[in-house]
Amino acid sequence: MRRWQLGKPRAKFRAKLYEGRIRPGGPRVAVLLPQTFMNDSGTAAGPARGSLKVPLDRVVAIHDEIDIPFGEVRVRQGGGLAGHNGLKSLKRGFGSPDFWRVRVGVDRPDSTDPEIVSNYVLGRFREPREEVEALVAEAAGETERLVDRLVSET
Repeated sequence: MRRWQLGKPRAKFRAKLYEGRIRPGGPRVAVLLPQTFMNDSGTAAGPARGSLKVPLDRVVAIHDEIDIPFGEVRVRQGGGLAGHNGLKSLKRGFGSPDFWRVRVGVDRPDSTDPEIVSNYVLGRFREPREEVEALVAEAAGETERLVDRLVSET
């Protein structure tokens, strides 16, 4: 939120709702940080989208992705849910999987055991702080480029 200087959030929709612009004179945005568990984020995002009257093709979810190597960021609209419970919840909340995603690669552990995978994605990063900060900055940059692209298409 500091990068975009969105100001103080309002508590609404079981979330923190920030509103403002991504830069002076830039497009207006609303950023929702659900205060639910990730696996239940759709219960906050669905009602927020409805109340704010945001078309589904203007919704951007930023999420971790274990099927992408650490450090890579990819953008796509719609697609599968790859067992990601947060994405499953968003699909339920929105009624469709056709929202935009900024997929932040965190890599996969050397196991398919669900408990090990869960502990991996919920645990602390093993990479150096500088690499994690660079990944977050890259994800923010990709998000800004996507927002600019979506705005220019109208």
